[in-house]
Amino acid sequence: MLDLLENAGIGKLERAIAIGVVIAVVLLLVADLLLGRHVVTFDLLGISTLVRWLHVLSGVMWIGLLWYFNFVQIPSMPKIPDEQKPAVSKVIAPTALFWFRWAALATVITGLLLAWVNGYIGQALILGLSVGGGRATAIGIGMWLGLIMAYNVWMIIWPNQQKALGLVEATPDEKKAAARTAMLTSRLNTVLSIPMLYFMVAAKMY
Repeated sequence: MLDLLENAGIGKLERAIAIGVVIAVVLLLVADLLLGRHVVTFDLLGISTLVRWLHVLSGVMWIGLLWYFNFVQIPSMPKIPDEQKPAVSKVIAPTALFWFRWAALATVITGLLLAWVNGYIGQALILGLSVGGGRATAIGIGMWLGLIMAYNVWMIIWPNQQKALGLVEATPDEKKAAARTAMLTSRLNTVLSIPMLYFMVAAKMY
């Protein structure tokens, strides 16, 4: 089995992603045959499904990396010998932050696009106040929490991480202060991610 996976080139990330997309397309075609109808269409429902899929993919990347930082990297750093820490701060962290911040932006863009395609963006942004609440209020709460989190990523966490990791020039005191600011803001985003995810997935209940 391992030889088969290696021969397929799955060891390379780009090849693995391409194979995943191909499998998704094949399974969609199989589903078409089994159901006797088109699962993917180019109407409003099909476009909405595609955008929702991209939104979920982006969100998984974003929140997954947020939780990696808070559940794994930050708690582990004090346990790592000083001579080994540059491997994290100079190699792993900058790469993780690259995917982290762009996944946050992609999540926001696809989320707003999804709300627009489905016709509830205005109601969600005003928390459904003009229609008496319900689903628009729930999804709106999730959207605003996500927007606040994305703002924190781009305007607070990333600028301070650049200083803390030495990607931009800063004094030792500035680096220390920046690291603390980035860490606490990241923790705040972790806190906000819990209610955000609830309201996103439970919106249909309201």
